[in-house]
Amino acid sequence: MAQTTKSSRSSKDAPVVKAARRAEVRLPSLRAFDGGELVPDGDYDGVEFDGLDLGGMDGGGALFMDCALTGCGLGETRLSRARFVDSVLREPRGVGTDLAEASLRDVEVVDARLGGVQLHGGVLERVVVRGGKIDYLNLRKARLRDVVFEDCVLVEPDFALASLERVAFAGCSVRGADFSGTRMKDVDLRAAGELQITRGIECLAGAVISPEQLMDLAAGFAAQVGVRVAGL
Repeated sequence: MAQTTKSSRSSKDAPVVKAARRAEVRLPSLRAFDGGELVPDGDYDGVEFDGLDLGGMDGGGALFMDCALTGCGLGETRLSRARFVDSVLREPRGVGTDLAEASLRDVEVVDARLGGVQLHGGVLERVVVRGGKIDYLNLRKARLRDVVFEDCVLVEPDFALASLERVAFAGCSVRGADFSGTRMKDVDLRAAGELQITRGIECLAGAVISPEQLMDLAAGFAAQVGVRVAGL
């Protein structure tokens, strides 16, 4: 009896979903960027980019380590296959930023104002996206692990064919999301202030939602199993 009681309590006390490990970025003293253009495959270590317009520049394949980008314009900036490590992006802005197949590890993105960000095929590990608004975020075939979207607005984010593990949506609005073919493990959607799923509702296995969200998504779940809902 004692063993049965102990096992029951352990099961009851176990968390419903494993929490994401949050990024904790501690930047060293930084030196100001000396101006000029970003260069492909550049190496930026301990550099601060403050209030610069980097729009249209080509930093593809570059490494940004222990860097801060504050209030920078990133409209149509090419950063495909770039690597951001232990870095902070504060108030980035712009449309059409190309981060295809980029890697972000231990990164904070704060108060972004971005649209049409191409992050398909990217790898995000221990990343926090806090505040701001991102329209049409393309994360197709991306791998997200220990990622937190917090108090932000995501308009029509595309997670199709992506892999999400220990990903949390906390206090944010998710509008028109595409989860088609998404693989999920320990994905916590319960604290999302708004959750609208346009496609891929059948791919929520591995996610946790609240009872209220279940009611909101009930029609979509019913459609997936061929149930018609009609009044008498």
